[in-house]
Amino acid sequence: QVQLVESGGGLVQPGGSLRLSCAASGRTFSNYAMGWFRQAPGKERGFVSAISGRGGSTTYADSVKGRFAISRDNAKNTVYLQMNSLKPEYTAVYYCAAVASWAVAMGGAGFDYWGQGTQVTVSA
Repeated sequence: QVQLVESGGGLVQPGGSLRLSCAASGRTFSNYAMGWFRQAPGKERGFVSAISGRGGSTTYADSVKGRFAISRDNAKNTVYLQMNSLKPEYTAVYYCAAVASWAVAMGGAGFDYWGQGTQVTVSA
């Protein structure tokens, strides 16, 4: 089992920045690809970004390319999502997730473990 706890959400003005964190425990962190997803009110949860176990490969949804950056610190068992130039339409609950396969993670689906989510609200 892998336990995931997100933090760093909050209220931010349009154009602002936030950095989300996700702390993992339970298994060897570097063995897992990590991903970020989001679910806006009334919408299905969607893929945002993923990073391979050692951090050498990343992938992003087209809607966030150039605005978001995923990274990880395996010594701290933590994955991050730096979000810049935020828009109101980015308001959502953001979830981190883990899967023991980069090939699966690249597809943006099939993750096995999920956190509880952290709310991000972009509003003036």
